[in-house]
Amino acid sequence: MANRKDRNATDPISATDPINATDPASSVGDAAGRDRKTAADRSFAHLVSRRELLLGAAAGFGALAFPARIMAAEAAFELPEVTRAALSGSPLVYVSPLHPDGKESRCHGEVWYFVDGKDVVIVTGAERWKAEAVRSGRDRARIWVGDFGRGKKVGDRYRAGPTFVTRASIDKDPAAFRRLMKAFAGRYPDEWGKWEPRFEKGHADGTRVLIRYSPIAG
Repeated sequence: MANRKDRNATDPISATDPINATDPASSVGDAAGRDRKTAADRSFAHLVSRRELLLGAAAGFGALAFPARIMAAEAAFELPEVTRAALSGSPLVYVSPLHPDGKESRCHGEVWYFVDGKDVVIVTGAERWKAEAVRSGRDRARIWVGDFGRGKKVGDRYRAGPTFVTRASIDKDPAAFRRLMKAFAGRYPDEWGKWEPRFEKGHADGTRVLIRYSPIAG
């Protein structure tokens, strides 16, 4: 019994044993260790934060660079020879504004045009769907080249012609309008006497606008 009591009782020697008691020297050592750990934690956190900052900066730079690469690719795009040849000989192009997801709109229409540099330029009513599409931010359009007739009888025949995607914009340059009028007089002589005064009046009072279609992709 005595032995069992001795084993369960608190041993005064063991309570004051340096191995079990709190050692002032070990407290200092523990504090120094904690300081070193805290400093290491701070250093690691700094490295992580710096890495996240660099990654965020790289991502931001990439996001800024991506539109620039797209614009550069669009500016560098060249129409194939067969398309340029079709544009030089056809009296009509067929235009469809594109939705943001790239799908064609339900509106497809033939129109007179002339080639100004690399661009296809038309004149249309300021309230017509081609102009409204540009104003609403749908500034891409697909164009087909060829003379497949006019109106609803065309059906889908225009899809057989050379085609390309464009970036559309309203062109308010008076010089561009004068170039269009001169080109139309030569391209459409049989009907020009009827349409010349209408185009002049409409451009002057703002009821007609020029739309410039710049090719950006096939």
